[in-house]
Amino acid sequence: MAQGPYSRGVVAAPHHAAAEAGRQILAEGGNAIEAMIAAAATIAAVYPHMTHVGGDGFWLIRQPNGKVHGIEACGFAGSQATMRHYWDRGLYEIPTRGPLAALTVPGAIGGWRLANAMAKGAGGNLPRHVLLEPAIRAARNGYAVSASQERLTIDKLFELKDCPGFADTFLVDGKAPAAGTMMKQTALAASLDHLARTGFNDAYRGDIGRELAKDLEAIGSPVTRDDLQAYYAVEREPLQLTHSLGQVFNMPPPTQGLASLMILGIVDRLEQMHGPVKPESLAFVHRLVEATKRAFMIRDRFVTDFDHLAGHPQGYLAADVLDREARAVSMDQALPWPQRAQPGDTIWMGAADSEGRVVSYIQSIYWEFGSGCVSPSTGFLMQNRGSSFALDEKALNPLQPGRRPFHTLNPALAALKDGRVFAYGTMGGEGQPQTQAMVFERHVRHGVPLEEALDRPRWLLGRTWGSSVTGLRLEGRFEQSLVSALERMGHQAELIPEAYSDTMGHAGGVTWHTDQTLSGAHDPRADGGAAGL
Repeated sequence: MAQGPYSRGVVAAPHHAAAEAGRQILAEGGNAIEAMIAAAATIAAVYPHMTHVGGDGFWLIRQPNGKVHGIEACGFAGSQATMRHYWDRGLYEIPTRGPLAALTVPGAIGGWRLANAMAKGAGGNLPRHVLLEPAIRAARNGYAVSASQERLTIDKLFELKDCPGFADTFLVDGKAPAAGTMMKQTALAASLDHLARTGFNDAYRGDIGRELAKDLEAIGSPVTRDDLQAYYAVEREPLQLTHSLGQVFNMPPPTQGLASLMILGIVDRLEQMHGPVKPESLAFVHRLVEATKRAFMIRDRFVTDFDHLAGHPQGYLAADVLDREARAVSMDQALPWPQRAQPGDTIWMGAADSEGRVVSYIQSIYWEFGSGCVSPSTGFLMQNRGSSFALDEKALNPLQPGRRPFHTLNPALAALKDGRVFAYGTMGGEGQPQTQAMVFERHVRHGVPLEEALDRPRWLLGRTWGSSVTGLRLEGRFEQSLVSALERMGHQAELIPEAYSDTMGHAGGVTWHTDQTLSGAHDPRADGGAAGL
């Protein structure tokens, strides 16, 4: 549901408690960056199946002067995470659950630290204990288990139940808690309280970092205390697409932000080459799907750790490259597919304030509940992002100590020619660039109200974890006649039973309008919304 217009600020999040935490910070006089830090901490306390402090994050922050900053807060592989470490254990693929899946440093809190410094540079003066108070309260006093947490705990219980610390933290008498059950994360509450008093740096170079390293060593994770002490989030120059409707920004590798921007750039050229189409029409779906294929093929042979790139990703957003890719799209025939897909679960949140500061933020532990490993001393649920590395020295993303893994995460932000600033994004692994493109095309190009654009049926191209389907799946609200027409063009298309499927992501957006009002909305597939004042 859309919320607004507001005059002072707005926050959109996939859980209402996170949106409300951000609103409280705005009410205290905080800016959009400070509101997002509060929302980021709170979402870990109330939505742990989707994100946690043991994961990574990426930020786009647009300042009132128009400058857009990017923060890369993704951790690298631990010093003991060598290929030999896995080969000696008879493994030729990295496990997706358990201690050997918890092989990268959690970067999210490092991102909060850098974002907080930017907030202070912009005049923010709220102390950390105010920013973290909603999260501490939710973790200490308890939160109501969402329907999606119940469902995903049941679905993944066999994989997770034996992971160190998981049962004690997220099960009730060895079973998945029912929706509405009050759950606490007391160790997490204590850690957040400690961070409020000592600083975010403590998660890496203080008491919390020491205790986390001790717990990781005890379970056999390849991440050491030296790894934690060596970690810092960094500022990265965002990628930028010159679009007919404005300038669109996303994060560079190791994220797939390049693919998200390429899809928009290719579709923009198809619009100019072949004329406009109506949303939800056959041509609309076909163009977006084919642009996705072109972008994914480039992503899959190029995107890796930023420090190991073979060239600069901005080159793929040059006009001649996007023209070439658009010309390669057939208007009546689908390109044969599949390609390898990337799974993932995550959260996207956005915030904006009256000064024109707009934030697009995404935070993840990769799969549902990440590695499943919980540090008993700190309450950190560790991600399994490192399982995307390959145990192959010739691979594009080979496992190496100190190397950053490929990230499905990518926050988006657009400075539109009509003066609006629109921050948007989604969870959904392989579906993130696809859902971003659907939301942008429906809302920005075709003028569909944001809440309706988020509600409309979506599709997903490619495999996701737990599914052998490699074709095109469409939510059940699409007409069968559209699916049949896509099949005649060569798409492997099918309707799925769900009218609103989590598989299609949880998207949202916030907008700063030219009259200095603000609005926001979040996905009906999630448990959140927007809140502001």
